Amino acid sequence: MTTAYCVKCKKKQEMQNAKEVTMKNGRKAKKGECPKCGTKMFRIGG
Repeated sequence: MTTAYCVKCKKKQEMQNAKEVTMKNGRKAKKGECPKCGTKMFRIGG
């Protein structure tokens, strides 16, 4: 699992439903959701 900062909860959480994506500049990142509040999370280089 990947950890990322949740803006709504204001702390690091384990990312749920994490998917690897490629940004426009070619760098890798991960997109997912916060397990507590459901807010979208994003982590660069994950």
